[in-house]
Amino acid sequence: MLNFTVGPVMSDTEVLAIGSEQVPYFRTPEFSEVMLQNEALFLRFVDAPEESRAVFITGSGTASLEASVANVLSSEDKALVVVGGSFGKRFSQLCDIHGIPHDNIELPFGSTLTPEMLDQFDQQGYTALLVNIHETSTGVLYDASMLSDFCRRNNMLFIMDAISAFLADPLSMSDLGVDVFITGSQKALACPPGVSLIALSKRAIDRVASNDPGCMYLDLRSALKNGERGQTPFTPAVGTLLQINKRLNLIAENGGPSVEIERVSALARDFRSRIFDLPLEQASPAPSNAVTILHPLNASAHDIFATLKDDYGIWVCPNGGELADRVFRVGHIGCLTIDDNVQLVNALEDMLSKGLL
Repeated sequence: MLNFTVGPVMSDTEVLAIGSEQVPYFRTPEFSEVMLQNEALFLRFVDAPEESRAVFITGSGTASLEASVANVLSSEDKALVVVGGSFGKRFSQLCDIHGIPHDNIELPFGSTLTPEMLDQFDQQGYTALLVNIHETSTGVLYDASMLSDFCRRNNMLFIMDAISAFLADPLSMSDLGVDVFITGSQKALACPPGVSLIALSKRAIDRVASNDPGCMYLDLRSALKNGERGQTPFTPAVGTLLQINKRLNLIAENGGPSVEIERVSALARDFRSRIFDLPLEQASPAPSNAVTILHPLNASAHDIFATLKDDYGIWVCPNGGELADRVFRVGHIGCLTIDDNVQLVNALEDMLSKGLL
């Protein structure tokens, strides 16, 4: 199967090779060295400010979203949450669960965030902003610089879910003043799912040290303490962490994150340039490099997904709920090539000739 979803994605052969090996015992100096290198490379790739730390949670991205809410925020905060789709809504739900006072900025499907929308929340005593910077369900990439300016103006913590934006779009923790930066192993890192990564600024670390998260497994104080020696509090996804190490090193050897981001951007531009003659409407006004959201003009989006899967051996990403028949998504992250784009477009053109598009 050729995989154009937005996670899990296609992996490099060197990363796949590690997955076929026996998983080693991990309470060793050798594994600690791998984890210390993982932390250093990840912090470098997100351009983290001095005194930042990173932790690796064995759990999907939602585990790290919850860990961030539970450890960094408290009932004394007043949070502002950008809710533009199902993933932004997750932050709001977590604030509800953990008793964090918050208000939502509700955006219609596919809409981007404007300065005028933020104005009503300016100087209103908010202490933290939570945003899924690339709302993967709608394909909208929010203006990170605008949100950064807003947070600085209001002295707010900036908590960013960058799960599908990391290594796809340029994001610098230092330049943007991001305090919590979250991503996952199965997106542009192009490793198996099961590990999520959190980079924490010094300000966020101080919050973690003073808060009681009310949990054991997602206690970031314990994760940070164990991370000092290159270990985790509990048994991690050892094999996936070794694959992450290989992937991070490959990116470093190939020129670093800027080169990887440009590779993803080039794939996105190429795909979008090839579909102008197809009855498909690009549905996002501010697309990320990571994914193209497509609205079929003459067919069911879910039927297109199913036909590509069953008849052409190609996965694209369906949407659920009321959007199931309206839009589907084509990812540009992972081990994909221009030739893969050509194969997908050829399949879509063949479907058009058969009256299926």
